[in-house]
Formats: sequence, C-alpha cells, structure tokens
Amino acid sequence: MPNLDRRRFLRDAAASTALVSTAGLAGATLAAPAQAAPPAAAPVAAAPAGRRRGPVSFRWWGTSGWRVDIGDRTVLVDPYLSRIDTGLFTGAFNQSTSLEVDTSVVDALVDRAATVFVTHTHWDHYMDVPYIAGRTGARVFGTLTAYHLGLAYGVPSGQLSPVKGGEVLDFGDHTVEVVGALHSRNLSYSMAFPGVRVSPPPKPATIADLPEGDTLSYQLRVDGGPAVFFMGASDFVERNLTGLAPDVAMVALPSSTATADYAARLLAALDHPKVVVPVHFDNFETDLRNPVPVAPNDRERLDEFIATIRRVSPRSRVLVPEYGTAYHF
Repeated sequence: MPNLDRRRFLRDAAASTALVSTAGLAGATLAAPAQAAPPAAAPVAAAPAGRRRGPVSFRWWGTSGWRVDIGDRTVLVDPYLSRIDTGLFTGAFNQSTSLEVDTSVVDALVDRAATVFVTHTHWDHYMDVPYIAGRTGARVFGTLTAYHLGLAYGVPSGQLSPVKGGEVLDFGDHTVEVVGALHSRNLSYSMAFPGVRVSPPPKPATIADLPEGDTLSYQLRVDGGPAVFFMGASDFVERNLTGLAPDVAMVALPSSTATADYAARLLAALDHPKVVVPVHFDNFETDLRNPVPVAPNDRERLDEFIATIRRVSPRSRVLVPEYGTAYHF
C-alpha cells in the first residue's frame, strides 16, 4: 500500500497567558531500564479530600497520552507506551498484530497512578491500560466498552468506572468533567475497527479485538490551577463543549477533511483557549525518544493545522510538545 495515508487509515478507516515554564526529562528517563514492579496497590476506593500539595505538571507520552502530576498524585490520560509495530507506518498494516505490552517501558515510566482516563478503546489508546491498572491499582474511567474490556482482562470491577459524558467528578484538589465526543472519520466517512462491547468479550488478543467503543473527551480543572481539555480523536460534539472554556486544550490533529471546519468550530466552541497543544501527530510505532518522529504526510498536515489555528484563533499560543517534557501552565 505505497500511497497509504497512515493517519487516516489508523484513526478513521479499518487516529494571553504563556507557559510559565518547562522542565525536560533526561533522555535516559524515557529510555530507562525496567524496574521491578511494586505490589499492586489497593483499588482507589474514594475521592481524596483536601487541596493539592506541590506543583502541577503535564507530560506528553505520544499519541494522545498524558501524565499529569498534581502534587503527590498522578492522573493518566490514554497512556499508550508499548508503541507496538503494526506495520502502519511502513505500508504493511497488519490488523492481526498481537497485543503485547512492553512491560519494561511501562514499568520504567509508570511508577504510580491514582486514576486513568480513556478517551476510546483503540489499541493506541487502551492496550496498556489494564496492565497499568493491575500494576498501580489505579481506577479506570471510560465508556461501557472500556469497562467490559477491563473485565475481560481481569481488572476487578471495583477499579472500573463507566462514564457517558456529563459527569463532573470531584477528586478533592481537582475535578474531571466527562465530555461526550466523536471519533474522527476518513474521506469515506468511516473509521478503523468500529463497534462497542455490551458484555465482557474473550480476552483481546489482537489490535482488531479493541474497537473504538464510543469516544469521550475530558476536562481536568485543578484547584488553584488551570483547566485543561483532553481529546483523543479529531471530532467532537460542538454543543457539548459550550461553557468549558479551558485555559489549555490538547487537540487531536485532524486525520481528514471529513469533519467540516474542524479547527475553527472546535476552538470557537472552546472559547479560544490561551494555549493549544496539538497531539496524535507522531509516529507512535517508534521508541518514545525526542526529537518526536513525524511521518512526512503527518508533518504536512501538522504544519497546515498549526497555520489554521493561528488564523482562526490568533490569541491562542500553539505549543508543539516533546515527549516527557514537564509543562507547567
């Protein structure tokens, strides 16, 4: 498939206030050797009370994955670290690729997690989540499909919290609002691996066993800090964004022109955030190392997206993130 548009195929066919400071993680941190996994923590039973202690940092883990440290607690969004080779970026995509978690990479980067928020259940968003839940005891939030897939992996039901959109969850020093969203579509107005799971299936074995499963976005609002909006796919329900008005928006690179006026409508609905951070533009089948690898087609689309953001939302600052860098908003 020499002319394969990789991002469209993956994600859509069968993907003002300036920054206060940034603090980069050493390259050795991203490539650190595996460390012994500690005993799994007990599932999070209740939302902790009180204000945060310490600073808040946001680290991009590629695709739409984030690690957010709020004082001494860690929140993860779409943590996909295994970055398995499906052949997607070489024109030899194999939908039968096995779901093999790279535990050495995950163990090196995920030392703790209180909560995990899943936007949708495609492999490049979900496949590492059950392992992380088992390793850390984190509570996993996602669609009913994410819930049933978690059960299929053996995650205890007490660690799984299905959400639909509209919930505003209180964690004491921060809240998370769940926002109903849409997955991106290709030029044929379709997507990769559509479908939902309405009951626990057999344990998934290949990437095709992880369907889209409906899509969510999330807005995290830190007590005394920023409101940050997270997308995992490049489409949205415009009416669902009304009133969110985040300070920072992590927005997915559009994978096609199927969604009309994507950037203009999105940023207007979000009330033109102070900082806009493009995500889901990298070659996520390579090691998590800087400089961020970007396929030529995706580089062209990213440049066009940035230019569009600056045109339709000139007061917004565009930040193109690097892997593992601690951003403070």
